[in-house]
Amino acid sequence: MAELFSTDLIPVLIHSVGLYENATHGCLTPLRNTSTTLDNLLKSYDIRLRPNFGGERLDIGIELIVVSFDAISEVNMDYTITIHLNQYWLDDRLSFDSYDVSSMTLTGEFAEKIWVPDTFFANDKNSFLHDITEKNKMIRLHDNGSVVYGMRFTSTLACMMDLHNYPLDIQNCTVEIESYGYDMHDLNLNWKDGRSSVYGIDNVELPQFSLIEYRTVRRIESLSSGDYPRLSLSFKLYRNVGYFIFQTYLPSILIVMLSWVSFWINHEATSARVALGITTVLTMTTISNGVRSSLPRISYVKAIDIYLVVSFVFVFAALLEYAAVNYTYWGKRAKKKFKKIKDTQPMLQDGKYSSVDFAEIDEIRMSPIIAIRSQSSGNCTENGEKISRTIVASPVLPRNCMSRSYYRENLVRRKHSSVKRRRQLNSSEREKSVKCKLPRIPLPRINDVNCIDRYSRMVFPLLFVCFNLMYWVFYLFIKKDT
Repeated sequence: MAELFSTDLIPVLIHSVGLYENATHGCLTPLRNTSTTLDNLLKSYDIRLRPNFGGERLDIGIELIVVSFDAISEVNMDYTITIHLNQYWLDDRLSFDSYDVSSMTLTGEFAEKIWVPDTFFANDKNSFLHDITEKNKMIRLHDNGSVVYGMRFTSTLACMMDLHNYPLDIQNCTVEIESYGYDMHDLNLNWKDGRSSVYGIDNVELPQFSLIEYRTVRRIESLSSGDYPRLSLSFKLYRNVGYFIFQTYLPSILIVMLSWVSFWINHEATSARVALGITTVLTMTTISNGVRSSLPRISYVKAIDIYLVVSFVFVFAALLEYAAVNYTYWGKRAKKKFKKIKDTQPMLQDGKYSSVDFAEIDEIRMSPIIAIRSQSSGNCTENGEKISRTIVASPVLPRNCMSRSYYRENLVRRKHSSVKRRRQLNSSEREKSVKCKLPRIPLPRINDVNCIDRYSRMVFPLLFVCFNLMYWVFYLFIKKDT
């Protein structure tokens, strides 16, 4: 029974093994053919020579896929972008005949075994090729010898910005692609499908900018070593002003309006008005420093500089307004006091007043001890006649009464001279002092200092509103169109 069973299974096993070998051979045949094809392509391939060497120049088609704009820096004048770069060309040495496959997609390592273009980014500052999980490079060969060479990388490109209208500006940043060694006689760079060679622009989003439009440009770059083809992808970027309105413009407006609060504070509240004025000035200085820290050190004036400087001028003018009010108020009080003294004193024959009686007023401001010493130091003469001063004895004063404001009528008693003697005082010294005085600049007479605050309440807001209208109309409409 066992011999019968084993004899019957032998033909079946032989047939099964034959089927397996045929199936395995059928699966391995395309793989073996492809490997053989690649080996045959590289046997006589010279990587040092470009395709069609010695003949017509080689056409290189460029295709870009924009993945993202990562950062735009005004300080460094550059921007960072992540892109896919695909290059197309025809290499007859890599054409093959195969019934199994019409194209082969290979890893980036195969690019080291064949000739590839020496394209580079002319405005590149720093770039790196992504290598997670493997190097993001690929080669695709077609049976007619056409080659597709693709890679994914992130590059920091220079972008020279014009910041005259910052932050209401429009910038133009470019991607410059050029051949490093091959000039126009050997290689011709061009966009593969014109403007349609750039993909992914509609999906790009930037936090501070809006991408208005883009365009592709081809031009010849003339250098000392020859003429080289260059392709440019130009982005037109409009800066969104919303961030700056909330971070700079609106705080500046509020600080300027806060400085106007002092116009409604009583002019005698010196500490309140001065503290408010200094606080607003320092706050505007802080805002200006914050804006300058995020910009390069450029010499020309920017739009935001004009706004901050004018705002600072308004805040500082509000502080100077109180200085004018304070000077006018206390100067008027001093004039009233001086006029009151003149009304109570007799006038001399030459139209002047006695200096002796003004000395009495000055002595009132001194402490009792200083007043006593100044009067007991000696007798003064007027036209050869003595004016005697007598010190009346007074009880000893306690120490806490010896202050500048303390004055008793019986401490110092002057023996007044007659009116006739007063009118005969020599005024030669006073005439000399008058001649030495500088000419005064006439100032407008203000009867009420509160009118300065009342006018300031209207003039300051009106001027600031007019400035804002002119500023925003000029930069949003007139300057933008030009």
